[in-house]
Amino acid sequence: MEGLKEKLQKLLELGGFKDFSVDVDAENRRASIFIYDFDIKSFLPKLIFDVELLLKLMNKGPAEEGQRGLILDINNYRREREHLIAEIAKAAARKALLNKQDVELPAMNAYERRLVHMELASRPDVKTESVGEGPERRIIVKPI
Repeated sequence: MEGLKEKLQKLLELGGFKDFSVDVDAENRRASIFIYDFDIKSFLPKLIFDVELLLKLMNKGPAEEGQRGLILDINNYRREREHLIAEIAKAAARKALLNKQDVELPAMNAYERRLVHMELASRPDVKTESVGEGPERRIIVKPI
């Protein structure tokens, strides 16, 4: 993971960013980038996807130990999204119990669905189930 910080810094420089910081937490397999140049909020999801893709392409073949499965966050977008997904899961569980009906959540990617399943796994009063295919895959929260 030593070379990861340098790779990220080089990618950002090549991308035209001038004012940024990179922090790599090897223990938790997370990399955090903060870009201060200008407001990038409107294209953060795409930027995260693109940087992750570039890192995967750079690590084709024998990757440095620990760089696979890395979670990349830019300007805390992912952390805020994870918090939002957890709140959505809790609200869906409350609604399912209150109305005694299944609650269908919007389509999510695999990582976000996993967050919902994990958030509600410890609750004995609801269960979760993924349904659908591909980009339309979603979770249904069911009262028990």
